[in-house]
Amino acid sequence: GPAIPVGVDVQVESLDSISEVDMDFTMTLYLRHYWKDERLSFPSTNNKSMTFDGRLVKKIWVPDVFFVHSKRSFIHDTTTDNIMLRVFPDGHVLYSMRVTVTAMCNMDFSHFPLDSQTCSLELESYAYTDEDLMLYWKNGNESLKTDEKISLSQFLIQKFHTTSRLAFYSSTGWYNRLYINFTLCRHIFFFLLQTYFPATLMVMLSWVSFWIDRRAVPARVSLGITTVLTMSTIITGVNASMPRVSYIKAVDIYLWVSFVFVFLSVLEYAAVNYLTTVQERKERKLRERFSCSCGIPHSKTMMLDGNYSESDANSLAGYTRNQMVPEEEKQEKMVVHLAMSNESNSSRKRGLKGHVGLRIIQNTHAIDKYSRLIFPGTYIFFNLIYWSVFS
Repeated sequence: GPAIPVGVDVQVESLDSISEVDMDFTMTLYLRHYWKDERLSFPSTNNKSMTFDGRLVKKIWVPDVFFVHSKRSFIHDTTTDNIMLRVFPDGHVLYSMRVTVTAMCNMDFSHFPLDSQTCSLELESYAYTDEDLMLYWKNGNESLKTDEKISLSQFLIQKFHTTSRLAFYSSTGWYNRLYINFTLCRHIFFFLLQTYFPATLMVMLSWVSFWIDRRAVPARVSLGITTVLTMSTIITGVNASMPRVSYIKAVDIYLWVSFVFVFLSVLEYAAVNYLTTVQERKERKLRERFSCSCGIPHSKTMMLDGNYSESDANSLAGYTRNQMVPEEEKQEKMVVHLAMSNESNSSRKRGLKGHVGLRIIQNTHAIDKYSRLIFPGTYIFFNLIYWSVFS
């Protein structure tokens, strides 16, 4: 005879989990089938149906619907099998069961974590082709009901909808296939707190070295190594919770560009330190070639190694260069001329402070000055392009 029409409707009880690593989802639902079997009709005066449990299911014909691309599925059996069979006097049958199914979902992570995913649960008869059994949604899109309390920690469920089409197998023929489609939009705030903000702060922290004295080697090197290692930890943590896909994700672009900025800040100080060493070597050779001390009238001369305070200057006043330093050390020290006048103590303090400020300015390399503008400007420009493309 003709194909038996079997209507289907589904009520989704819960969407339990979405796994990016395994690329699957787990759903619990009530699956209901409607068909007419005149062999089960019975006379009734009040036109009421008869309800049975799962024991009668094994003795009558029921549709052999299965879940395509299912990894695991089971019918709940606590406290008894969650199966219900309701037969009406005219032979119409309602067959309902409570099922939990884990099915495959092909996800695209090229925009992760600014992505949205569309997954489908597919139902199909295993043995009967479309010539023997015709599966259809009983009420169209109204055949799919969802619980209003369904929520996920990482996703916002945008919509559920149903579709149907024919599936062809070369060995067996054409089959009716029903689809439960749902679209998920990922919550971005979690990844902003756990990934984007820490990465941005590490990049900004690496810029602090541009304001540190270029001669403070331990401070600048330790700061650069710390930021590089922290960025490596962030990248490793993100990739540990993701499948090993062969394409680049949006979060990879952001993290690796941030890592490059941090790494370039370390290379920037390497360049500054190298150029400073070369410059000092040239100045030392010039001092050795032209070692002379030009006296200033009405001034007294003294030798200093570099840093000095006002008390040092006062205590050294009155001593000549020849009295302080032996002849063999003249070429290894810097000659500093201080004009000692009868100014007040406040005037001398201002002079010393101005000299220290001048030394700080002189100890800032030109590369550091340009880096203070180029690094932040380039990173801000990258963020504008990144969020305009992926958001």
